[in-house]
Formats: sequence, structure tokens, C-alpha cells
Amino acid sequence: MRVVALEAAHLAALRLQDAQAVLAPLLDEPGYGAMLAGAGPAFAGLADGAVIGCAGVVMLSAQRGHAWALLGKASPAGFVAIHRAVVGFLDRQPLRRVETAVDSDFAAGHRWARMLGFSREGRMRAYGLDGRDADLYARVRI
Repeated sequence: MRVVALEAAHLAALRLQDAQAVLAPLLDEPGYGAMLAGAGPAFAGLADGAVIGCAGVVMLSAQRGHAWALLGKASPAGFVAIHRAVVGFLDRQPLRRVETAVDSDFAAGHRWARMLGFSREGRMRAYGLDGRDADLYARVRI
């Protein structure tokens, strides 16, 4: 996998995993990709010329950000590469607090958040685009 700086075109080329399909309309909105690419540090993972994932942090303040990841239908080997890239990316962020949201019913997303070093803080009601609940996770440096 090759890691490159995120460009709006990467999001347009990404074919989302089934668990994130509800987010697909956002990727078609004009300006959404450019907004994410400009909201904070972000990258795309490329394999064999295809975008297999995009991730970043939306800067909320000088010490706080919101991490996001949009993943394609990667093979297990592809996911290992994505995981390593995200761990390294998060470890390099100079933020005291990085938050993320995981759909409450997405067990694999909860496992991955914990593998990335996030701790669950609570439930956010009607957080998702379709009104589903999500759980708030955070990585905090003391």
C-alpha cells in the first residue's frame, strides 16, 4: 500500500465497505471531499492504483481533533496495511485529545477503535446521518 496526501478525488474514487454504505451520498456531494482534505491532516491509501481507504483528523482546536476513516472493501492483508498506516498517523498527531464516533451497532468498528488506542466514553443518540446512535471514543494524552 502506498500512502499519499488526501485529495478530493480520492474520496470520489473510494468504493465504501458495506458497513459505511450509508455515507456514500456524502462522497457524491460537491465540495465534501475538498472540505475533508482541508479540515486537517489526512491521507489516502492506494493499492494497485485503487483507493482502499482514506483517513484524517478534522481539527476542532489546537489540542483537539475528530478522527475519521472511510474504508473500501479491502482484503485482510489490505486492512493490516491500513491499520498500520492509521496507527502511525494518529501517533504523529500533536493533539492532546482525538475523538472518533462509531456506529453503535458496528461491532468491528468498536474492535478497531480499541485496537487504535481509543477508549469508549459514551453513547450519542441519533448521531448518524440516518438517525442511528453512535458511541464516542477518545485517545487522550495526559
